[in-house]
Amino acid sequence: MVVGIASADVISEFKAAKIEPDIISISPNETIEIKYGNKEIKLGTEITPTEAQNIPEVHYKHDGGILYTLFMTDPDVPVRGYAREWQHWVVGNIPEDKVHKGEVLTEYVGPAPPKNSGAHRYVFLLYRQNQGSITFDERRIGNRDKKRNRFSVAKFVEKYNLEGPLAGNFMKAQYDDTVPVIRRQLGIYN
Repeated sequence: MVVGIASADVISEFKAAKIEPDIISISPNETIEIKYGNKEIKLGTEITPTEAQNIPEVHYKHDGGILYTLFMTDPDVPVRGYAREWQHWVVGNIPEDKVHKGEVLTEYVGPAPPKNSGAHRYVFLLYRQNQGSITFDERRIGNRDKKRNRFSVAKFVEKYNLEGPLAGNFMKAQYDDTVPVIRRQLGIYN
């Protein structure tokens, strides 16, 4: 189940990777367990887009009867300023840690950094929904939809008054031969 990593380690790794302050103002205290097959992601693990094509296994500390929202975002798209993130996966109304039973707002698409853009950070963040079930008014984004840019976790969290981030994790990926396939699926041809 959830691997125990000291909260100071999670906070220091998020700060060292500049996730705080790039996309969040406060780092989480806990880690989200992320596994792609047998590969476990540990605060900055390098992974290839090929290894991360499919939805990962996700576990985290949770309270009974509580709903959560989970994000996977890339803050390293070549756009400057606010709302520069590219949303890879957003699931809300997750009962406890049963992500598969949550409401998918943005279907999962694995890492697909453009050629020669270096390593991108792929950040997983977990928030608590204190008000219970939320009626999200965002347009649902399928796994063939390229309208994933201009996203901001902070803006989304503020809009729905989410608590956290309670937990997080991140990985890094660079271009490989799977990227053109993913980009074509999304209708991105550059």
